[in-house]
Amino acid sequence: MLPEVVVTATRIEEDSFDLPLSIDRVDRGVIREDKPQVNLSESLNRVPGVVVQNRQNYAQDLQISSRGFGSRATFGVRGLRLIADGIPATMPDGQGQAATFNLGSADRIEIMRGPFSSLYGNASGGVIQVFTADGPPEPTLSGSLYAGSYDTWKLAAQFGGTSGRLNYIGDLSRFQTDGYRDHSWARRDQLNAKAKVDAQERGVVTLVVNSLDQPETQDPLGLTAAQVVQDPRQAGTNAIAFNTRKSIAQTQFGLTYGLDVTASDRVEARAYFGDRQVTQYLAIPLANQGTATHSGGVVDLDRGYGGVGLRWTHATRLAGGPLTASVGLDYDAMDERRKGYINNFGIAGALKRDEDDTVYNTGAYAQAEWQFASRWILLAGLRYSRVQFESQDYFIAPGNPDDSGSIQYSRSTPAAGLTFRLNPSVNLYGNVGRGFETPTFAELAYRADGTSGLNFELRPALSVHREIGVKSKLGESMRLNVALFRIDVTDEIVVDTNSGGRSTFKNASRTRRDGFELAWEGRFVHGFESAIAYTWLDARFTEPFTTVIGAPSVPITVNAGNRLPGVPEHSAYGELVWRHARAGFHAGVEVRYSDKVYVNDPNTEAAPAYTVWSIRAGFEQRARNWRISEFARVDNVGDKRYIGSVIVSEANNRFYEPAPTRNALVGVQASLQF
Repeated sequence: MLPEVVVTATRIEEDSFDLPLSIDRVDRGVIREDKPQVNLSESLNRVPGVVVQNRQNYAQDLQISSRGFGSRATFGVRGLRLIADGIPATMPDGQGQAATFNLGSADRIEIMRGPFSSLYGNASGGVIQVFTADGPPEPTLSGSLYAGSYDTWKLAAQFGGTSGRLNYIGDLSRFQTDGYRDHSWARRDQLNAKAKVDAQERGVVTLVVNSLDQPETQDPLGLTAAQVVQDPRQAGTNAIAFNTRKSIAQTQFGLTYGLDVTASDRVEARAYFGDRQVTQYLAIPLANQGTATHSGGVVDLDRGYGGVGLRWTHATRLAGGPLTASVGLDYDAMDERRKGYINNFGIAGALKRDEDDTVYNTGAYAQAEWQFASRWILLAGLRYSRVQFESQDYFIAPGNPDDSGSIQYSRSTPAAGLTFRLNPSVNLYGNVGRGFETPTFAELAYRADGTSGLNFELRPALSVHREIGVKSKLGESMRLNVALFRIDVTDEIVVDTNSGGRSTFKNASRTRRDGFELAWEGRFVHGFESAIAYTWLDARFTEPFTTVIGAPSVPITVNAGNRLPGVPEHSAYGELVWRHARAGFHAGVEVRYSDKVYVNDPNTEAAPAYTVWSIRAGFEQRARNWRISEFARVDNVGDKRYIGSVIVSEANNRFYEPAPTRNALVGVQASLQF
């Protein structure tokens, strides 16, 4: 029997079956079984509409897109809202890092697509939330060790339990790899801890602390098509000469408080703050770095950030039906000291940039869920967001004047949806809403004409989402969700020029995304279970524009009808697992397909389509107070050479990031309850 899927899309726990939106939940068992629990790409490819490409480059993080949003991010995650335990992992400007998620202690991941994501703030494409597990009832110590190809290994320890009204859990891990490609060594140390105090009538207080230390992570850069054919494992041009690398150190504290004021009223509050330090060495020719307005090939960031939030929820009845309404306020801020230096072949040289960048994001929202008839549920919401960017320039020199400035964006984004209960096993739904996506600081940083200062001509991308779907329970052992959607975007943010290590951006006129998503899962007799996810996404520019990529600086026309780069038209995932409960044994096979992916707006090159298979198996032994499990998996069983990720509109045609050929991983996990 399949369990009920409880999610928090409306900021209260409820069955996703009744919600008029696309949302999926990946549970702890899927996150942990036969996986190293390092990257979201391990688990989220089973969610339709979402593409998570592992760049095999820990200096640049994963490439995550939802219904095409986020696909053009050259590093990190943009266009999507990342949240961990109610605390934003996306900065106020819309840029986030999935590397801060600790999957070893995760209880579940929720992935929402469509217009209701706009109720969480500056994000058009979707929301990805990770929730840390509660500690077990009894004190429990657990550990795990994974080892695999390319000198990859991970060692982790976890301790949790309950003492009176205090519930706690802590997870500490080290991951290290030499990488599939040359010059791609990485080490990642992570800590994630959660303590929850249930003060009963005085509420529940939860403290979350996490940190990430990732020093001297090598960046192999992208390859040209010719380099991929020559040797897909080589580092990109000048990666070794300039010793391209990135160091990250981040620590964050979050505090949430929930209080049931009455039987019908609940108040929730959050506060968080953190510090993130990044030093990155880029491969930019010295001649380009030396120009008057260039910011150099070494990026040095010291970022402080934080925010607060307050929400009130009231449950009542209206016209005989249950009504739950919420109103809330959010305030998030980021203050970043940014410096740039000459990258003199791996050594930081003269200062080229010195500024303070600040972003403020203020939001107010209201939403309500009302079952106004026995078969009808209405969900509606409205958010007002205001995002303000400020830059104070301290590097003023001949040919490089004062670049200080500020710009502000604001927008109201409504969303509404209806669910119709056709029968106890089938729900029909539809929704419509607007999205709002501001430029990030990286996109505002430069002007296309080469003059200094923020690019004040950039406007936010505005989107209109429409979706209809069916959610069905096929007996007690199968579930099927189908969604059909259309998204029209005005002022899509695209590359204007990209050369000499510098990218500038502008607004294209219009784009359109038509899509179909299918998710099916089932459990059968004799221990078999299966899951299938399929996505068709036709994402195109609907009006022409020009772009300049690389040298010579000749404008290229991007025709109406060209596909959005970084977005496969078809993608699919399938899994079949057999379990022998008495023996504690399981074995499974996974298959993943991705259609070809264009790498630039003119659609002159593309990464070819591919299909890859994986096999895995594991044993588990249990006793009264201990448990041990072992597993082995082989990925890319067919030893296929393929492109796992692309760098959209890369200036030197180094678009391609090859994925590993056949590789293996073994692991053991053990836990002891005291």
